[in-house]
Amino acid sequence: MRTADVARRAGYSVQQIRNLERDGVLPAATRTSSGYRVYGEVHLNSALAYRALAAGTGPVEAKEIVRAAHESPAGLLARLDAAHARLDRERTELTLAKEAAAAISAEPIAQVRPADAMGVGELAAALGVRASTLRHWDAEGLVVPDRRDGRGTRRYSPAQVRDARIVHQLRGAGYRIEPLRTLMPELRGGRRWDTVQTALAAREAGIAARSRALLEASAALLLLLGPTEAGA
Repeated sequence: MRTADVARRAGYSVQQIRNLERDGVLPAATRTSSGYRVYGEVHLNSALAYRALAAGTGPVEAKEIVRAAHESPAGLLARLDAAHARLDRERTELTLAKEAAAAISAEPIAQVRPADAMGVGELAAALGVRASTLRHWDAEGLVVPDRRDGRGTRRYSPAQVRDARIVHQLRGAGYRIEPLRTLMPELRGGRRWDTVQTALAAREAGIAARSRALLEASAALLLLLGPTEAGA
């Protein structure tokens, strides 16, 4: 096959195919006497594997995985296992976040009493995060505690503790800081829990798409390994 043939069948431009060869994702092509590249099925399967992996793991890791397929079958399998394990962790964290968000949103906030307030260290320990994380959320306007005494000591009321628990769960599920700045003020007013559920559902769809991309990549990677190496 010519460069243009591989590009067309893999869904890339000619320059992208050359770049992938330069980066070791595609093995070095053979050359005709006049210097033209000649590609085979191994090059096409490498490009297809990379395309699917880039959607599932990102381009940097995708290049490492396909290069491993050319260099070390054992290394390839280890990298694939790590990618699948990471997706499994994300799926588990997302499930916990969905359950926690629903439970937290239904909790009543009782009358605030001084004894109910928590300091930065206490709340950080309860959530399992660093105190600096809470200070960062404060600076970003996500969870803004009350200030006590002349030193500005942070104290979190029950409502603010609930906010921190919500942010903690949503951050763990992949929710970014910027959309949380808009969302949290509305959640404090008891509105837009449907937005949280929609965002978590979108996150779930994204994980499913990446998982499917890894599955598609596996078919092309298996062709690169060959029957002996695949069964080793």
